[in-house]
Amino acid sequence: MGLFKRFRKPAAEISGLGRSLIAARLDEADSAPADSTVVVFNPAGHARRAEAGRVVRNEGDTVYCFHPGPYQVDLTPFAAAPEIGLRLRFLIDAANPRVAQQRFDLFLFSEAEAELSLSGFCAAVQGALQGELARGALDLPPCTSLDEWNEFRAGLNQLLYTRFGVTVDDCVPVDLGDTIDFADILRARAAASPAIALPVAASPVVAPPVPQVAVPPAAVTPMSAAAESFTAVAEPSAAAISHASLYAATGQAVADVAADAKALRRLFLELPVLSGALRLLVLPDGVEIFKSHQAVLRRLSLLALEVNTMPSLAWAAPDQPLESAQQSRRCAHSAAAISALDEGWALLSRLQLESPAPWAGHEDDTDRICANLEYHLSQRRAARAQVDTEDSQERKEPKL
Repeated sequence: MGLFKRFRKPAAEISGLGRSLIAARLDEADSAPADSTVVVFNPAGHARRAEAGRVVRNEGDTVYCFHPGPYQVDLTPFAAAPEIGLRLRFLIDAANPRVAQQRFDLFLFSEAEAELSLSGFCAAVQGALQGELARGALDLPPCTSLDEWNEFRAGLNQLLYTRFGVTVDDCVPVDLGDTIDFADILRARAAASPAIALPVAASPVVAPPVPQVAVPPAAVTPMSAAAESFTAVAEPSAAAISHASLYAATGQAVADVAADAKALRRLFLELPVLSGALRLLVLPDGVEIFKSHQAVLRRLSLLALEVNTMPSLAWAAPDQPLESAQQSRRCAHSAAAISALDEGWALLSRLQLESPAPWAGHEDDTDRICANLEYHLSQRRAARAQVDTEDSQERKEPKL
């Protein structure tokens, strides 16, 4: 055994823990700093917190250590005005004994990889804040009064605790004009955006014809050995080549297997937790509210089953590998499903602010979120884009 220990990989780099690094994954040979907290996940995903020190884990366990903070970041609430910022100071509280799993522990297991950097976490928080402001769920008007600011702070505190499991310690407006150049931001956005954007869903608009060219080998997503041997003898159809060429001509990226797997992992882990949190809401009395609430829970349960039985990205059937263009389409729908999931967490934070929860005022939001999840997961399951026959037919005006 000593011979194998000599070739053990180096210890995890956690020198920035508490400053530029919030959490990091540990191996058996690593030791957690004295001022950090250790979270151990078993293969089933159940978490337990342990004391700092040398990590002792069982087979199949995943171990993280995190520093509770506090941390300070500058956020941009409005993308169109990056010089107006919010200086946010947050921390990770101790474990709440009244819940089975801490929300930050679920965030680590579901979204963090080898490490959780402060800059990456700041980008996720900023995206959630900008999304809520764009939807009108949070209001931050200019010349904010004290009551408006307190209402915004309450919504922000609940959003960050529900979505990420962190507690806001302080939040103040700040002028970022001296540190941010809006012209550079606009140039970066223009360079990053493609020249032509294709819609994700199918539309009745006929695309212009594209030349029939072969797909370059570099644009093909790596698959298993069996799939590679199959594609070596099977020639793709003309329609498949045309569709793949259209994606390549407009700068559409090829399928990202890692991003799709991460999206499905998040849906697998978080949909049951979101459904359970919605089930625990205290609702007003009324038969109609009860029926609407139960219908949403039923749809979320079916969506969790849909995720659990989702087919592999690279295969249309057990003996039919999927071309890269269709894999890109599937990845786009899995990413869109994640956006709907994040919106569901944001809606849960708004419902938890009041007791009883104002369910009747958010029935349209719950129905829209469930419908988006159902649509994008069904498109992720389909090997080809599903076209609505009613919408694709030519519309004719009635004759008088």
